[in-house]
Amino acid sequence: MIKRYGKIVDALVKYEFGHLVDRMGIGNIRPLRSRIIKQEKVLKDTYSGPTKVRLMLEELGPTYIKLGQILSMRQDLIPPEYANEFTKLQDEIQPFGIEEVEKLIKEELGSGVDDLFDLFEETPIAAASIGQVHRAKLKSGEEVVVKVQRPGIKKIIEADLDIIYSIASFTEEHLPEAKLYRPMEIVEEFERSIRAELDYTQEGRNAEHFAHNFREHPRIYIPKVYWDYSSMKVLTLEYIDGVKSSSFEELDRMKVDRKEIAVDVLKSFMKQMYDDGFFHADLHPGNVFIMKDGRIALLDFGMAGFLSADMRNLLIDELVAITRGDTVLYIELLRDLGSIGDEVDIASLKIDIDHLLYKYYGRTANQLNTALILEEMIGLLRKYQIRVPANVALLSKGVMTIEGFSSIMDPQINLAVVAEPFAKKAIKDRIRLTNIASTAYRDFSNWSRVLHRAPMKISHILDIAERGYLKLQFEPQGFDRVVAEIDAASNRLAFSLIISAIIVGSTLIIQTGMEPHIWGVPLLGVIGFLMAGFLGMWLVVYILRTGRI
Repeated sequence: MIKRYGKIVDALVKYEFGHLVDRMGIGNIRPLRSRIIKQEKVLKDTYSGPTKVRLMLEELGPTYIKLGQILSMRQDLIPPEYANEFTKLQDEIQPFGIEEVEKLIKEELGSGVDDLFDLFEETPIAAASIGQVHRAKLKSGEEVVVKVQRPGIKKIIEADLDIIYSIASFTEEHLPEAKLYRPMEIVEEFERSIRAELDYTQEGRNAEHFAHNFREHPRIYIPKVYWDYSSMKVLTLEYIDGVKSSSFEELDRMKVDRKEIAVDVLKSFMKQMYDDGFFHADLHPGNVFIMKDGRIALLDFGMAGFLSADMRNLLIDELVAITRGDTVLYIELLRDLGSIGDEVDIASLKIDIDHLLYKYYGRTANQLNTALILEEMIGLLRKYQIRVPANVALLSKGVMTIEGFSSIMDPQINLAVVAEPFAKKAIKDRIRLTNIASTAYRDFSNWSRVLHRAPMKISHILDIAERGYLKLQFEPQGFDRVVAEIDAASNRLAFSLIISAIIVGSTLIIQTGMEPHIWGVPLLGVIGFLMAGFLGMWLVVYILRTGRI
C-alpha cells in the first residue's frame, strides 16, 4: 500500500504538481531515491494543465482512468476544460491470454470453454482495463459475444479505492480550495459506478430492462442476455450481425438513410428519458449498430441512469419554468433538488439565470442548440457551487452524447426539434386532472403522517432540551494552514531531540570504554554517532527541499 502511495506522489511530481505535494506535506511518502535525486522534466511546456492530469491518470492505471471518465461527466464540479480533456482518456490495453480466460470461465460457470461453446475465438474483438470481449457460438448454434473480466482487477480496484478515499480526505483537510470540488462526494459516486461496472450481472439486468421497455418498438433492438452462460465476471450476449453507425460507406451500400437513423435514436432516447425513466447514457456511434433488416441495435449497457417519477416531474417543472422565464420558480425547484445550500448568493444567481433565460426566451425549437444551452446552464451551476444529483449529471452527459451522435449522422438535425413533442406531452400529462389528483392524494397522505407524528417528535425534542443534551457545533475556518505549520515544526523539533539524544547516549557509551572496540573506541558509540550524522544530514536535506519532514 505504501509503495502505491509513493507511486502516486511520484506521478504528481513528475507531471509538475509538486507544489500540491509540498502544500499537503506528503513528500515523505515518496521513495528515498526519488526524494534525493531530482526527477528530470518529462513534459513539454506547451502541455496544458488538463493534459498533464489526463496523462497522469493514464499512467496510474485502470482505476484512475475510470475516475477520470466519471469526472468527464461532472462539469458541474470541475472546470469544463478538464472535463473535456478527460473524455480523451484511453481505456484500451493489452488483452490477457486465452489460458486465463478459460480458467475464469471454468471458475465462474462451472464448465470448461469446450463444454459450453461449439466455437470460441481466442483473439478478443475488444479489450479494456476491466475486461475483454470474445466472439463465440453456443452448442445450440446461437452466435454470442462473451465479456470476461480481467483476472485480479477487483483486488487492484479495491486497494486503489482505499487510497483514493484517503487522498480525498487528506486533500479536503489540507487544501481549503479543494472543498469547492467536493472530493469525498466525487469518490463516493465513483465507488458506486465502478462497483456496478465490476458486476456484469448489473449490465445484464440493464440490457433486459431496456429490452422490456422497447419490446413493442419496431425499429429499436436490444440483444438477448444468456443467463446460463453469465455470472458476476462473465456476461454472454447475443451477437449483433450489423454495421457500426459510423461506417458511412457500409451504410451507403446498404442504402440506409442516416438522417432517419439519427431521428429514431433521438426519439428512443426521449422515450427513455420522459416515459421510462431509465436511460442509456453512452449512445455514441460505437454503441449503435444497424442490422441487415434495417433495425437499430443498442449495445453496451454498463452506463445507464434511473430517474424516479418524482425526479422526472421535477425536471418537467424546471422545463416549464424555463419556457415561462420564471426564474423564481426555477430557483425553488433547485432547492427541491437539494442543490442549493445556504452559502449560495441567491440575488446574484437570479440575475444570471434571468440573463440566460432572456437569451433564449421566445426562440423556436429549431433555433436552439440543446448541448450549448446545457453547457451554459452547467457552467452557471458550477459558478455558484450548486450541487447536481449524480443521476441528473449522468443524464446531462447522456444528452450531450446523443446530440454528438445525431450531429455525426446528420449535421442538420436539431435535438430540440425532436424533443419538443415529447416535452409537450410530458407537460400535458403533468397537468392532467388524474395526475393532479394522484399527487394531491399522495401529498395529503404524507402530511397526515407528519401531523400524526408531530406531537411525539415535539415532546421528544423538549425532553432532550430539558435534560440539557442539545448541542451546538461550529467549524472554525482558516486554521488548517496554521495547524499544518505547527505540526511540521513540532515534527522537526522532535526529530532534532531524537538526534541529540543519540549523540548524548553515544558520548556516554564512549566514555565507559565498553567493548567491543573499533579503532580503540567502543563500537556501539561509533554506530550511534554514524546514525546521528546520517539522520542529521537527512533532516537538513528535507528542510532545504521541502521545509518539513
